[in-house]
Amino acid sequence: MTDNFDRAPGAGRNRLKPNSPGLCEQDSGRLPEPGEGDAKTTFFNQREPLRQPRTSPPLAENNSLSAVGGVRDSSGDRRITKASHPTVSSPSPAALKAQTANSLAFSSCLSANAPEFYPKNYSPYQESTYDDGSDSYYPEATLAELVQEYLNHLNSSPASFELEIEAITATLNAWVTAEETLHELVELIYSQSTSVPNFAYTGARLCNYLSHHLTISPPGGTFRKLLLQRCQTEYEQRAQAVRGDEATQKSFHSYVLFLGELYLNLEVKSRKGPPSRAEILLSALKDLADALFSHPVDGNLICAVKLLKLTGSVLEDTWKESGKSHMDELIQRIENVVLDASCSRDVKQMLLRLVELRSSDWGRVRAAASSSEATPDNDPNYFMNEPTFYTADGKPFTAADPEYSEKYQEILDRENYFPDFEENGNEEYSDGDDDEMDPEIEEAFEKFCLESEKRRK
Repeated sequence: MTDNFDRAPGAGRNRLKPNSPGLCEQDSGRLPEPGEGDAKTTFFNQREPLRQPRTSPPLAENNSLSAVGGVRDSSGDRRITKASHPTVSSPSPAALKAQTANSLAFSSCLSANAPEFYPKNYSPYQESTYDDGSDSYYPEATLAELVQEYLNHLNSSPASFELEIEAITATLNAWVTAEETLHELVELIYSQSTSVPNFAYTGARLCNYLSHHLTISPPGGTFRKLLLQRCQTEYEQRAQAVRGDEATQKSFHSYVLFLGELYLNLEVKSRKGPPSRAEILLSALKDLADALFSHPVDGNLICAVKLLKLTGSVLEDTWKESGKSHMDELIQRIENVVLDASCSRDVKQMLLRLVELRSSDWGRVRAAASSSEATPDNDPNYFMNEPTFYTADGKPFTAADPEYSEKYQEILDRENYFPDFEENGNEEYSDGDDDEMDPEIEEAFEKFCLESEKRRK
């Protein structure tokens, strides 16, 4: 136990065993034999592993053989001898990449001239093209799309009718050059006017303008003739329409109201006098009203009330001029419906108000005198546009009030409507009391008077 015990001061600090190569070499003063340290390596003298090289060894066979010291024996097989450090410097990374790329290029079977590869069930995308003889990519709009765009615009902006109708008509004249396109145009306008609510009035105005300004006149008929023929088709089905289902009745009611607007707006030129309304529509409206009252359900009666409110005054005036009493007959039928028909209470009230409206001459005032002869006694509209004033107590009064003059003067005095004001910021308004004239003006006036006297003499 005490063989390796050293009593000298500081002994035992190096806790290596006696057989450690490092300790033995220091103590004995001799160098270890080659391979002796490697054979006796222990846990305490393990060294740090060698760092990996920064570059990989070259791929060429001769370089690898020279790097590991390889030689070939007499049989031609390579034999690895003792490793030795290479004497040639390692190539750079750029050289290694180029060398690798070259080796891959020589060994690759890909070709730049190979055909394109498509997966199975692949259908290549084909862009849709239109060959219409023009250079534009997109196809030109059809007549239906163009007309529908115009109709939608007029429906959303009816106030722009007067401003844009000339441009619309010019475009339609360029498009409508055959009888087929004219038929299509008539059908589009008719469908819009009878299917879109509140478009009947604008549609009737459009029909009137196009009937006078479309230049096409095919053998089959003009725009107005084709339009009336289209209306004739619906007119002949009136007996079945008033007794049809709800959708059929609704479509027929829209047609009736459009025909009423068309009668009020469609003008027929005359060679001898001013334009007149189409007489054929006048008789058609009478027959349509009779058809509506022949089947007095709520929908038909409401449509009849709307039609007579729209055209009643014009129809009655026209019938009276020709000596016909058709309006009296219609009013009598309305009274019979109110008494006998099983319609709703609200519809009966509508019919009674229509009778009252007709008794007041459709709300018109015919006794109005001319503006020069109008007085509060002979013109009920005399004070229609007069302003309304208020007294100091807040009571309103107008020119029709007997004390109008006194109250109005009181307002003027109270409010001081004509105060003195300064003109240009330095002169007060005067009522003409100051008769003084500027000296230059006075001198010029005297000279003018003298010259005038000389000329008279």
